[in-house]
Amino acid sequence: MPHRRYPAAERLPLIENLHGHDVADPYRWLEEAGGRPTKEWADGQDALFSEIAAALPGREWFGAQVQELMGAGFVGAPVWRGDRRFFTRRTADQEHGVLYTVEPSDGTERVLVDPTALDPSGATTLDSWRPDRAGRLLAYQISEGGDEESRLRIMDVATGTVVDGPIDRCRYSPIAWLPDGEAFYYVRRLPPGEVPEGEEQYHRRVYLHRVGTPVDDDVLVFGDGRDKTEYYGVSVSRDGRWLLLTATKGTASRNDAWIADLHETGPETPRLNAIQEGVDAEVSPYVGRDGRLYLFTDRDAPRGRLCVTEPHRPEYRHWRPLVETDPDAVLSDFAILDGAELDTPLLLAGWRRHAVSEVTVHELATGARRGTVPLPGLGSVGGLVERPEGGHEAWFTYTDNTTPVQVYRYDARSGEVSQWAVAPGSVPRPDVRTEQVAYTSRDGTTVRMLVISPPDPAPGPRPTILYGYGGFSVSLTPGFSATALAWVRAGGVYAVANLRGGLEEGEQWHRGGMLGNKQNVFDDCTAAAEHLIATGVTTADRLAVMGGSNGGLLVGAAVTQRPDLYAAAVCSAPLLDMVRYERFGLGQLWNVEYGSAEDPEALAWLLAYSPYHNVREGVRYPATLFTVFDNDTRVDPLHARKTCAALQYATSADPEERPIVLRREAEVGHSARSVSRSVRLSADQLAFLARHTGLEVPAE
Repeated sequence: MPHRRYPAAERLPLIENLHGHDVADPYRWLEEAGGRPTKEWADGQDALFSEIAAALPGREWFGAQVQELMGAGFVGAPVWRGDRRFFTRRTADQEHGVLYTVEPSDGTERVLVDPTALDPSGATTLDSWRPDRAGRLLAYQISEGGDEESRLRIMDVATGTVVDGPIDRCRYSPIAWLPDGEAFYYVRRLPPGEVPEGEEQYHRRVYLHRVGTPVDDDVLVFGDGRDKTEYYGVSVSRDGRWLLLTATKGTASRNDAWIADLHETGPETPRLNAIQEGVDAEVSPYVGRDGRLYLFTDRDAPRGRLCVTEPHRPEYRHWRPLVETDPDAVLSDFAILDGAELDTPLLLAGWRRHAVSEVTVHELATGARRGTVPLPGLGSVGGLVERPEGGHEAWFTYTDNTTPVQVYRYDARSGEVSQWAVAPGSVPRPDVRTEQVAYTSRDGTTVRMLVISPPDPAPGPRPTILYGYGGFSVSLTPGFSATALAWVRAGGVYAVANLRGGLEEGEQWHRGGMLGNKQNVFDDCTAAAEHLIATGVTTADRLAVMGGSNGGLLVGAAVTQRPDLYAAAVCSAPLLDMVRYERFGLGQLWNVEYGSAEDPEALAWLLAYSPYHNVREGVRYPATLFTVFDNDTRVDPLHARKTCAALQYATSADPEERPIVLRREAEVGHSARSVSRSVRLSADQLAFLARHTGLEVPAE
C-alpha cells in the first residue's frame, strides 16, 4: 500500500497582534465552508476517512451491538391533563420517539406526532411539546435536517388537525398557555431584516399569541431593548393569575426574575414586579396550587434550596427557607402532592449526591423531612411529575448504567413505589461491573469517576475510554448508554469523570471550571487518566479520550496538553479555536462561560488552552477522529477543520499508525438524530478507538 498522505492544506503567514499577543492563524481560510479551497480540502478528508474506516476491524460488530442496545427504546413519564395523558415512546424499530395521547374514554393510545411519518428520511425531529390546560390543544415544535430551528404549530388533539402555525424563529421557545387555551406566551427571535448582520440567532422577545390569529398581530410583552443574548423563561400559574418571567444572559448561571398579577392588568400588559435583578444567582419561580410562590434557587446556597413567600411579596427579604441546602447533595427538582385524599400535603425533593439520585419526602407546610422514596438502584431520576390539579401521585423516570429508562409511580398515601412503564424493547441486561472511584486532581481537589468494566476482567490493563464534559453546569449522571455498553461488551473499560464545570457538586463546582478556572477541567481530566493508569486499569498506549461539544474542547485540550497520556481520541462537534469562537454559531452566548477574546485578561486564559493555538510541530499526537455535522448551528464545524489541518501538519506520528482524520456528516446537526445515524456514528467512533487502543473486537 502506498504511504498515506494527508490532503494538502496551505499554511498562511497570518499573525495578528491581540492585546499584545502575536496570534497565528494559518488555516483561517478553512472558516469559509463554501469556498472552493475548503470544499476541495473537505473532499480530500472525506476520501481519507472512507479509506481508513473501510479497513477498521469491528466496525460492523460495533454497529450491531449499538443497534441491539438502542433497541431497548425509551418511554417518557406521563404528562396529565385531567384524565388524558401524553407521553413519548420509541420502540426498537422506530428512528425517533413518537408523541402519543391516551384517550380518557377507553384507554386507547393514539399517535399525535411521529417525526418519521412527517419525514421518512429521519432528518426531522420533535424538539418540544406542551398541551394546554384542558388537553384540547397541543403546541409542538419540529425542526428539519438537525438545524434546531424549531417551527411552532398548534394541533387540535381530538382530530390531529393543525389549527395554527407554523411560526418560525421559535428555537428553544417555552410555551405558557392561558387557562382558556385561547392564547399563550412564547419566545421568538426578531426577523433577520431587523437585526444587524451576523446576529440573526440572537434578539429574542416574549410575545402573546392568540390561537388562529396572524402572527403579525402578536403582542410584544417583554425583551425590547434588553441584551441581544438573553434567553427568556415564561410560565403561568394554574389559575391563570400569575405570570412568571425569567431572563438569562446567554448560558450564564444567574438570572433576573419577575412576577405579574394578570388579574390586575390582563395578559397583554403585565406589570412586572422583581423577584430578583442583578444578582449573581439563579432562581426558578413557581406558584403552587396553595397560592404560595416557590423559589428554587442557589442564592446563598450553591447546592440549592427551596424557599417560599407570597406572590405579592416576591423580594428576597421575604423569602423563607422551606427545604434547606444539603452540604453533600445538590437539589435538582421538586413536586407538590396536595390532594384532598392526603392527611398532610407533601413535597417531594429530588437530589443528586455525587451524581447519584435520591428523593426525599417533606411536609409541604413546614418542609420538615418525613422520609425517602425508595429507588430501584444507584442511578438517575428524571423530572418528578404530578397532576396539575393536585393529587397523591407522582411519576418519575429512572435509569442506571445497565437499565434503560423506566417510569415509576409514587403513591403518597402508602409511600409505595411501583413500576409504571418500561422501555418497550427487549434487551438482555448487560453484565458489567460498575464502581465509583475518587481521585485527586492537580490542586488537591477530590474528583469522582464512574468506571464500567466487564464483570470478570482479565488480569492486566484494558483498552479504556475516558469520557468527560466539564462545563455549563451539565452533570454526567448514571445512565443507559449503548455506546458505553458496546465497548464493555467487547472487553474494554469505559470511565466517566465528573469534572469541574458540571453541577455534580453544586454551583461552586461549576464555577471552579469556568472562565479563568477552565484549566481545572483539563487538570481533572489529566488526573483521571493518570489514576486509571496508576491503578492498573489501563496504560497510556491503551487509553482513549472522548467527548463532544464543550466535551470536544476538553478532548482538544487533553490531546494538545498531554499527548503522551492517550493513544487515541474522538473529538465530536468541538469548540477548538477559542480566540474566534464568538464569531460563529451561537458563540456569543458562551462568553459568560469561557470569557471573551475582546477582554485582555480573558484572552490570556483562552490562549493558554485554546487547542488550535497550542498545536506544536514535531509532537507525536494520538490518533484522532474529528466528527462534525454540516447542519450544526451551535458549534461551527470550522473548529474541527482548522485543528484537524493543524494536527495533520504538526504530528510526528506515522499517519498509518496514528492518523488524524475528519468524519463529516450532512443533513444532521448538533443534537437530536435518528437511531440509524446514531448507530453509524457510534460504530465508526468505537471501531476507530478499538483499532488504536488494541481492543480485540469479537468476530463479526
